[in-house]
Amino acid sequence: MTAMTRRSALRAMMLAASTSVLAVAATGAQGADAKKIVFLVNGNLGDKSYFDLGAKGMDLVKQKYGDQVETKVIEMGTDQTKWLPTFQDVSEQDYDLIIACTFEISDIMAEVAPEYPDKTYVLIDGVMPYDKGDYGNVYSVVYKQNEGSYLAGIFAASLLKDGVVPGSQGTSLGFLGGMDIPIINDFLVGYVEGAQSVTPDIKIAISYAGTFNDAAKGKELALAQYRAGTAIGFNVAGLTGVGQLAAAKEADKWALGVNSDQELIFKDSDPAMAAKVATSMLKKVDVTLARTYDLFLEGKLPIGTVEAIGLKEEAVGLAETGNMATLAPPALKQKLDEAKVGIISGAIKVSSGFAIDQAALDKMRTAVRP
Repeated sequence: MTAMTRRSALRAMMLAASTSVLAVAATGAQGADAKKIVFLVNGNLGDKSYFDLGAKGMDLVKQKYGDQVETKVIEMGTDQTKWLPTFQDVSEQDYDLIIACTFEISDIMAEVAPEYPDKTYVLIDGVMPYDKGDYGNVYSVVYKQNEGSYLAGIFAASLLKDGVVPGSQGTSLGFLGGMDIPIINDFLVGYVEGAQSVTPDIKIAISYAGTFNDAAKGKELALAQYRAGTAIGFNVAGLTGVGQLAAAKEADKWALGVNSDQELIFKDSDPAMAAKVATSMLKKVDVTLARTYDLFLEGKLPIGTVEAIGLKEEAVGLAETGNMATLAPPALKQKLDEAKVGIISGAIKVSSGFAIDQAALDKMRTAVRP
């Protein structure tokens, strides 16, 4: 038995011995030359956010290419000790493209990718340390969420200023982040600057849950904000953020969704909660994944680099149907369109949560504190 075979057998035994079963969704392909792609979920489906959108992206690929592609989604669960052996096991199989998303998986991909230089990896919404290792087989794609969040800030502040959301609902905005980290603060910085472009002295209550997987805690924090005078809260916290939506329903206040159209997602299962989602700031992971596979097939995927996509690439933006369509008067929709054009042209410069230093970030958060 070769060393590689022994290593494969060991990893297979580790996975089989796990007390939690990996949930796998696969779609077979008939063509002998079919490409094989896998999406590794560092968590579970049902988050109504990143992971569900990634799975939707896999569906888009399958719908477009049919028997020319075989797709699989593997849920690795929240036990992080299972992630590395799963990545290694998958890497020793015959997949052409191995995809994962969020910064939480970047360290594992950084460890595994150099061991399998003949494989191609994709990290969505995370960055490989290209300056510290040989990651020529990894494509990283990140979002300019600050651009989309700038529009969300304009939208929310305008609803208050114009009286669409009456003062009796509250006089400040809210922000619920999963963790106090640069990617979440990239949302925050754009949101604050967009809101300040409408109301320079706007007040925004800011909370960090410290987790992306605790809806109960998200609800608790959001309810505290609503009770203190927040009229519209913006959740950027994965499953934790679903608690914000539940809080909006309970408090009869407004919430902004994130990543996916959360009004649409809950419209059938919880229409009362969906009715309180004013709009959502979209990060189109599904579209990004499908775009990535297109570029891969065309030989145009910039492997070995990081690519940032935003409003110009239509990778971020606001959900414009449902509640947003009725809440936003024509003048506000025009204001949003003008801001979008300004950001794309460079006339409007939106600060980045990745570039801002700690002192400036603290100053911003202090300035908007209610």
